Amino acid sequence: MSTAAIDIGRDSTRPTPVSLGEAFWVWLRIAALSFGGPAGQIAVMHRILVEEKRWIGEHRFLHALNYCMLLPGPEAQQLATYIGWLMHRTRGGIVAGGLFVLPGALSIMALSWIYVLYGHVGLVAGLFFGLKCAVLAVVLQAVVRIGSRSLKNNVMRGLSATAFVMIFFLGVPFPLIVLGAGAIGYAGGRAGVSAFQVGGGHGSGKGAIVADVDTLLGEGLPAHASPTIGESLRLATIWLVLWLAPVAALLLLLGQGNVFTQIATFFSAMAVVTFGGAYAVLAYVAQQAVEQYHWLAPKEMLDGLGMAETTPGPLIMVLQFVGFLGAYRHPGMLSPLLAGTLGGLLATWVTFVPCFLWIFLGAPFIERMRGNKALSGALSAITAAVVGVVLNLAVWFAIHTIFRAVTLFGVGPVHFDVPVVASIDPWALTISVAAIVAMFRLKIGIFTTLGAASAAGIALFLAGVVA
Repeated sequence: MSTAAIDIGRDSTRPTPVSLGEAFWVWLRIAALSFGGPAGQIAVMHRILVEEKRWIGEHRFLHALNYCMLLPGPEAQQLATYIGWLMHRTRGGIVAGGLFVLPGALSIMALSWIYVLYGHVGLVAGLFFGLKCAVLAVVLQAVVRIGSRSLKNNVMRGLSATAFVMIFFLGVPFPLIVLGAGAIGYAGGRAGVSAFQVGGGHGSGKGAIVADVDTLLGEGLPAHASPTIGESLRLATIWLVLWLAPVAALLLLLGQGNVFTQIATFFSAMAVVTFGGAYAVLAYVAQQAVEQYHWLAPKEMLDGLGMAETTPGPLIMVLQFVGFLGAYRHPGMLSPLLAGTLGGLLATWVTFVPCFLWIFLGAPFIERMRGNKALSGALSAITAAVVGVVLNLAVWFAIHTIFRAVTLFGVGPVHFDVPVVASIDPWALTISVAAIVAMFRLKIGIFTTLGAASAAGIALFLAGVVA
């Protein structure tokens, strides 16, 4: 595909143009290395695309990332789609975003089959016990990684703390928290308050910053970042039909009470309202899928998150596991395994198709807004609020992992889960603490830590300590 649109003004110090075919293999490499949740995945993209390939500069990378943090859904996959679109238009975005999803989708589907067939048998049960105990350390690391890059002053730290209190103690809907933070940041940025001009991001933070002018994309605006109204309407129509046509068909053919209709409508709603990336999505889905729909138990939600943490691709692929279990347990006239497979694929489809819509329609506008202080302030404030939401998720996981029972405390508008101290699981606590020490103190990697925790779970099962 021609790269003329991004070749204007290039000097000899910049990387040479790459075709979509050449980019395909780079995106495949990124997909294969995308373990450890969004923080790790974005770090991999930063290392390869900014530092190694120099396709995109530091500031442009962070500008795109902050926009993706604003969107509902998985920010890492959306960032890949955004950069793929910048380089090779719509086809580039589809290749980059699609490859980012494919390995995880295949892996989670295979693990879902194993889970329902053998998950309560012997070694597999022990493996998942260890895995879910280590997930707490992974989520805490995400809090630290995102927070270290976005909470640079007391204003940002205050926004993060406020977001945590609002969602954990008061049950304020996450979209309202995001919109409120964005409004505050927009006003602060527009007023020129320096606290709101904070660079966010997940880059390595090491070495010299790669300037936009020295990269393949340069500083200029690609030609396709200024689409006509007709082009934008055509793109919107295509992606809306791909997303909503299956949902409408299920509603008409099966009715609202069918599990497939519920999966389609629920995860379509998640695609619209769950802002702030994968961890924010999981905080909301965990509550709704467990407490409202009863598709799975908190323990199973943690098992699914453990699967997603140990496989390549977006952490939000755990939603495929949720859809799988929901349909598996309500198969209707289908076999449970077929129903589960279809439910998992349906959840994946309605989760990720909207991501392409958000990028292809919004990215041209965001590119033209680079350097706008008000927008930068809004994006920085939203990133700070997301830290508080991810901390809420970490606390939720800790309560449901380390304790076997919880009670609901409520006084007026305040209501939250309180662990029953007597129900503490000493082995779960031990593995969780060991995982935290391994990752934070000993600097052991996510994959190694999760593997060791899984081995510990198997050993405890063989010793007869856990059932």
